[in-house]
Amino acid sequence: MAEVTNVTEYQAIAKEKLPKMVYDYYASGAEDQWTLAENRNAFSRILFRPRILIDVSKIDMTTTVLGFKISMPIMIAPSAMQKMAHPEGEYATARAASAAGTIMTLSSWATSSVEEVASTGPGIRFFQLYVYKDRNVVAQLVRRAEKAGFKAIALTVDTPRLGRREADIKNRFVLPPYLTLKNFEGLDLGKMDEAQDSGLASYVAGQIDRTLSWKDVEWLQTITSLPILVKGVMTAEDTRLALQHGAAGIIVSNHGARQLDYVSSTIMVLEEVVKAAQGQVPVFLDGGVRRGTDVFKALALGAAGIFIGRPVVFSLAAEGEAGVRKVLQMLRDEFELTMALNGCCSLRQITRNHIMTEWEATRTFAANSRL
Repeated sequence: MAEVTNVTEYQAIAKEKLPKMVYDYYASGAEDQWTLAENRNAFSRILFRPRILIDVSKIDMTTTVLGFKISMPIMIAPSAMQKMAHPEGEYATARAASAAGTIMTLSSWATSSVEEVASTGPGIRFFQLYVYKDRNVVAQLVRRAEKAGFKAIALTVDTPRLGRREADIKNRFVLPPYLTLKNFEGLDLGKMDEAQDSGLASYVAGQIDRTLSWKDVEWLQTITSLPILVKGVMTAEDTRLALQHGAAGIIVSNHGARQLDYVSSTIMVLEEVVKAAQGQVPVFLDGGVRRGTDVFKALALGAAGIFIGRPVVFSLAAEGEAGVRKVLQMLRDEFELTMALNGCCSLRQITRNHIMTEWEATRTFAANSRL
């Protein structure tokens, strides 16, 4: 394998190694995939305003998330069915996150159970959750996550129905027969039924509760003491509602552009959400992060940290645990360099003044031209 020098290069390697059905499942977005491209493209419309002649010989990237200290504000988002990418799947991801001193979020649709992931060793882990029609299933999953030492619940709220992922429909995507959704074994939810379009769509349509509302966020707080991060917020209005209903944090997310196409990129709505949160809870971001420069831009717009998803499964497919470790290290190194070249020695020194949007740059140029 040629030397991988950046996170994005793992995608092409994964495409060569994985079966088409599996690669397309990980890589594709909803419908025209406009938002999938925009999640990346939007970062390029944010420019730096670097400060110079600042001593950057020592740089501290450590931070705390919900009271837990981590080595950097780069964490792992929930990505389903990781054993499709590599036999070690979520085990490898958990070990890589722990080695990097950061947080892994385990998908409830993992091919490894919460207990199995906990058995890989120490680490700070969050559990991603959907709310199902059978609330007993939800309660059992939450209790198991608590018992296994998971530290927070990331409640996905943007999926009352599954987005139209046409690659999955064309491929008639189903979970390979040698794998199961391990968290659902014994709950009559462990295997997906094949359908005419997509096995996953059939599964979701049959189990996720379309009546999910803010009252369910409050209900979750009655069955667990774990903090609840609301994942899928894209507007100021919903940010304020999340605060009213007891969210401990917010994840600005469009589900990796896999749900509603032509919704904005996450980085473009981040500042709106941060302003609405008014510092009452931390705001995080996922979607499109592929460079350390992206991490810096998100923090400059007010994010407390970011989560990466696809880079994890692509590097996992390419090189297993070593690939995930390398992705985390490359992003860490790029982020440290970006901090240094912007004149920032710690995360608290990263401010809105270090960036300008393309629109702001155009406005400034026009104003200067009139002088």
